[in-house]
Amino acid sequence: MAFILEADREKQIERQTHICGYSRREGDAEHAWHMALMAWLLQEYSNEPVDIARTMAMILVHDLVEIDAGDTYAYDEEANRTKEEREKKAAERIFGLLPGDQKEKMKELWEEFEACETPEARFARTMDNFQPLLLNDYNEGRDWTSHQVRISQVLKRNECTGSGSREIWTYMQELLEKNVAAGTLIDDRPKQTGTDSGNKDGKETKHD
Repeated sequence: MAFILEADREKQIERQTHICGYSRREGDAEHAWHMALMAWLLQEYSNEPVDIARTMAMILVHDLVEIDAGDTYAYDEEANRTKEEREKKAAERIFGLLPGDQKEKMKELWEEFEACETPEARFARTMDNFQPLLLNDYNEGRDWTSHQVRISQVLKRNECTGSGSREIWTYMQELLEKNVAAGTLIDDRPKQTGTDSGNKDGKETKHD
Protein backbone atom coordinates (compact mmCIF):
# COMPACT_ATOMS: atom_id res chain seq x y z
CA MET A 1 0.00 0.00 0.00
CA ALA A 2 2.89 2.36 0.78
CA PHE A 3 4.32 1.84 -2.70
CA ILE A 4 0.93 2.20 -4.42
CA LEU A 5 0.32 5.52 -2.70
CA GLU A 6 3.88 6.67 -3.39
CA ALA A 7 3.41 5.88 -7.08
CA ASP A 8 0.56 8.40 -7.14
CA ARG A 9 3.19 11.14 -6.84
CA GLU A 10 4.29 10.42 -10.41
CA LYS A 11 1.17 12.31 -11.50
CA GLN A 12 2.75 15.50 -10.15
CA ILE A 13 6.00 15.29 -12.15
CA GLU A 14 5.86 17.60 -15.17
CA ARG A 15 7.78 16.96 -18.36
CA GLN A 16 8.99 19.57 -20.83
CA THR A 17 6.74 18.13 -23.54
CA HIS A 18 3.28 19.68 -23.91
CA ILE A 19 0.07 17.76 -24.55
CA CYS A 20 -1.69 18.05 -27.91
CA GLY A 21 -2.87 21.62 -28.31
CA TYR A 22 -0.02 23.00 -26.15
CA SER A 23 -2.35 24.03 -23.30
CA ARG A 24 -0.12 22.55 -20.57
CA ARG A 25 2.86 20.32 -19.94
CA GLU A 26 2.44 16.57 -19.90
CA GLY A 27 2.79 14.65 -16.63
CA ASP A 28 5.06 11.65 -16.19
CA ALA A 29 2.15 9.29 -15.50
CA GLU A 30 0.35 10.52 -18.63
CA HIS A 31 3.50 9.91 -20.65
CA ALA A 32 3.77 6.33 -19.36
CA TRP A 33 0.08 5.59 -19.99
CA HIS A 34 0.29 6.98 -23.53
CA MET A 35 3.44 4.93 -24.24
CA ALA A 36 1.83 1.73 -22.95
CA LEU A 37 -1.20 2.25 -25.17
CA MET A 38 1.04 2.95 -28.17
CA ALA A 39 3.11 -0.17 -27.50
CA TRP A 40 0.02 -2.38 -27.54
CA LEU A 41 -1.32 -0.75 -30.71
CA LEU A 42 1.99 -0.73 -32.58
CA GLN A 43 3.49 -4.05 -31.44
CA GLU A 44 3.33 -5.48 -34.97
CA TYR A 45 6.02 -2.96 -35.97
CA SER A 46 8.57 -4.25 -33.48
CA ASN A 47 11.67 -5.66 -35.18
CA GLU A 48 11.36 -8.78 -33.03
CA PRO A 49 8.45 -10.57 -31.35
CA VAL A 50 7.91 -9.16 -27.86
CA ASP A 51 6.11 -10.16 -24.69
CA ILE A 52 3.77 -7.16 -24.85
CA ALA A 53 2.60 -7.54 -21.25
CA ARG A 54 6.21 -7.31 -20.04
CA THR A 55 6.87 -4.40 -22.40
CA MET A 56 3.85 -2.49 -21.07
CA ALA A 57 4.80 -3.22 -17.45
CA MET A 58 8.32 -1.95 -18.15
CA ILE A 59 6.89 1.22 -19.65
CA LEU A 60 4.62 1.84 -16.66
CA VAL A 61 7.59 1.44 -14.29
CA HIS A 62 10.33 3.24 -16.22
CA ASP A 63 9.79 6.79 -14.92
CA LEU A 64 8.75 6.06 -11.31
CA VAL A 65 12.29 7.02 -10.25
CA GLU A 66 11.52 10.58 -11.31
CA ILE A 67 9.34 10.94 -8.21
CA ASP A 68 12.66 11.59 -6.44
CA ALA A 69 15.04 12.35 -9.31
CA GLY A 70 12.73 14.70 -11.22
CA ASP A 71 12.29 14.76 -14.97
CA THR A 72 15.61 15.32 -16.74
CA TYR A 73 15.07 17.08 -20.05
CA ALA A 74 16.58 15.04 -22.86
CA TYR A 75 18.67 17.95 -24.15
CA ASP A 76 19.82 19.41 -20.83
CA GLU A 77 23.50 18.40 -20.91
CA GLU A 78 24.27 19.58 -17.38
CA ALA A 79 21.36 17.74 -15.73
CA ASN A 80 22.09 14.58 -17.69
CA ARG A 81 25.54 14.32 -16.11
CA THR A 82 23.98 13.41 -12.74
CA LYS A 83 20.87 11.65 -14.05
CA GLU A 84 22.09 8.07 -13.62
CA GLU A 85 23.28 8.61 -10.05
CA ARG A 86 20.06 10.38 -9.02
CA GLU A 87 17.84 7.73 -10.57
CA LYS A 88 19.71 4.78 -9.04
CA LYS A 89 19.34 6.32 -5.59
CA ALA A 90 15.64 6.94 -6.25
CA ALA A 91 15.12 3.34 -7.41
CA GLU A 92 16.51 2.00 -4.14
CA ARG A 93 14.17 4.10 -2.03
CA ILE A 94 10.99 3.81 -4.11
CA PHE A 95 11.20 0.12 -5.01
CA GLY A 96 12.37 -0.50 -1.45
CA LEU A 97 8.84 0.26 -0.26
CA LEU A 98 7.77 -3.08 -1.71
CA PRO A 99 8.13 -6.54 -0.17
CA GLY A 100 11.49 -8.09 -1.11
CA ASP A 101 10.32 -10.27 -4.00
CA GLN A 102 8.29 -7.50 -5.61
CA LYS A 103 11.11 -5.01 -5.09
CA GLU A 104 13.47 -7.24 -7.08
CA LYS A 105 10.95 -7.79 -9.90
CA MET A 106 10.20 -4.07 -10.18
CA LYS A 107 13.86 -3.11 -10.08
CA GLU A 108 14.64 -5.76 -12.68
CA LEU A 109 12.06 -4.26 -15.06
CA TRP A 110 13.51 -0.77 -14.57
CA GLU A 111 17.09 -1.97 -15.09
CA GLU A 112 16.06 -3.95 -18.19
CA PHE A 113 14.53 -0.81 -19.69
CA GLU A 114 17.67 1.22 -18.92
CA ALA A 115 20.02 -1.41 -20.37
CA CYS A 116 18.01 -1.67 -23.62
CA GLU A 117 19.35 -5.15 -24.39
CA THR A 118 16.16 -7.25 -24.76
CA PRO A 119 13.53 -7.06 -27.53
CA GLU A 120 11.00 -5.77 -24.97
CA ALA A 121 13.35 -3.05 -23.73
CA ARG A 122 14.31 -1.98 -27.23
CA PHE A 123 10.66 -1.64 -28.29
CA ALA A 124 9.81 0.18 -25.03
CA ARG A 125 12.65 2.63 -25.66
CA THR A 126 11.36 3.23 -29.18
CA MET A 127 8.00 4.20 -27.68
CA ASP A 128 9.77 6.44 -25.15
CA ASN A 129 11.35 8.40 -28.00
CA PHE A 130 8.41 8.24 -30.41
CA GLN A 131 5.71 9.52 -28.04
CA PRO A 132 7.18 12.98 -27.28
CA LEU A 133 8.26 13.40 -30.90
CA LEU A 134 4.66 12.87 -32.01
CA LEU A 135 3.44 15.49 -29.55
CA ASN A 136 6.17 17.93 -30.59
CA ASP A 137 5.27 17.52 -34.23
CA TYR A 138 1.55 17.94 -33.55
CA ASN A 139 2.31 21.15 -31.64
CA GLU A 140 4.26 22.56 -34.60
CA GLY A 141 7.61 21.97 -32.95
CA ARG A 142 7.11 24.60 -30.26
CA ASP A 143 8.90 22.61 -27.56
CA TRP A 144 11.92 22.21 -29.83
CA THR A 145 11.81 25.89 -30.74
CA SER A 146 11.54 27.09 -27.13
CA HIS A 147 14.66 25.10 -26.19
CA GLN A 148 16.50 25.81 -29.46
CA VAL A 149 16.93 22.09 -30.08
CA ARG A 150 19.28 21.04 -32.90
CA ILE A 151 18.64 18.11 -35.24
CA SER A 152 22.01 16.63 -34.26
CA GLN A 153 20.79 16.40 -30.64
CA VAL A 154 17.62 14.58 -31.66
CA LEU A 155 19.51 12.17 -33.90
CA LYS A 156 22.02 11.46 -31.13
CA ARG A 157 19.22 10.70 -28.67
CA ASN A 158 17.61 8.36 -31.19
CA GLU A 159 20.71 6.37 -32.15
CA CYS A 160 19.11 3.14 -30.91
CA THR A 161 15.48 3.86 -31.79
CA GLY A 162 15.68 1.83 -35.00
CA SER A 163 16.82 -1.23 -33.04
CA GLY A 164 13.30 -1.43 -31.61
CA SER A 165 11.42 -0.66 -34.80
CA ARG A 166 12.96 0.24 -38.15
CA GLU A 167 9.56 1.17 -39.60
CA ILE A 168 8.67 3.53 -36.77
CA TRP A 169 12.11 5.13 -36.90
CA THR A 170 11.69 5.74 -40.64
CA TYR A 171 8.40 7.49 -39.93
CA MET A 172 10.02 9.53 -37.14
CA GLN A 173 12.77 10.65 -39.53
CA GLU A 174 10.12 11.91 -41.94
CA LEU A 175 8.60 14.01 -39.14
CA LEU A 176 12.02 15.35 -38.18
CA GLU A 177 12.83 16.39 -41.74
CA LYS A 178 9.46 18.13 -41.96
CA ASN A 179 10.30 20.15 -38.86
CA VAL A 180 13.79 20.98 -40.12
CA ALA A 181 12.21 22.30 -43.31
CA ALA A 182 9.75 24.34 -41.25
CA GLY A 183 12.57 25.81 -39.16
CA THR A 184 11.29 24.43 -35.86
CA LEU A 185 14.39 22.23 -35.52
CA ILE A 186 17.81 23.83 -36.06
CA ASP A 187 19.64 22.06 -38.86
CA ASP A 188 23.27 21.94 -37.71
CA ARG A 189 24.31 19.04 -39.94
CA PRO A 190 27.36 19.58 -42.19
CA LYS A 191 26.36 21.20 -45.45
CA GLN A 192 27.42 19.99 -48.87
CA THR A 193 30.07 22.27 -50.36
CA GLY A 194 29.49 22.24 -54.10
CA THR A 195 31.21 19.66 -56.31
CA ASP A 196 33.51 16.97 -55.09
CA SER A 197 37.03 17.24 -56.56
CA GLY A 198 37.12 13.49 -57.01
CA ASN A 199 33.90 13.39 -59.03
CA LYS A 200 34.84 13.50 -62.71
CA ASP A 201 31.29 14.27 -63.81
CA GLY A 202 31.29 17.44 -61.74
CA LYS A 203 28.16 16.31 -59.90
CA GLU A 204 27.62 16.90 -56.20
CA THR A 205 28.52 13.96 -54.01
CA LYS A 206 25.93 13.02 -51.43
CA HIS A 207 27.08 12.43 -47.88
CA ASP A 208 25.31 10.32 -45.27
